[in-house]
Amino acid sequence: MNAYAPILVLGAIGAGFAIFSVVMATLIGPKRYNRAKLEAYECGIEPTPLPAGGGRFPIKYYLTAMLFIVFDIEIVFLYPWAVTFDSLGIFGLVEMLLFVLTVFVAYAYVWRRGGLEWD
Repeated sequence: MNAYAPILVLGAIGAGFAIFSVVMATLIGPKRYNRAKLEAYECGIEPTPLPAGGGRFPIKYYLTAMLFIVFDIEIVFLYPWAVTFDSLGIFGLVEMLLFVLTVFVAYAYVWRRGGLEWD
């Protein structure tokens, strides 16, 4: 149990800080609401009403999300590989080259679909 005590203390401090921040923001924060503050913020553009069935997201939204996930997963695998590179030998190098090639295929797909162009 002594090994987990610092983790539990850190978790309690983090939870306490989060709760304290939310409570203090509601107690001492400004309370002057108007119509403009209650509307959704759309990067300075006047908000437009959505159609009855909801709006459709453009494909660039999904391509950007996919690109983020692909490179996020790549980084998660590259860090441990870089740490243990010496002990893995040629097998580790070949496997990582295959992995990076697979990631490059996803990158090429997003590039081909125009996910990297911001019109």
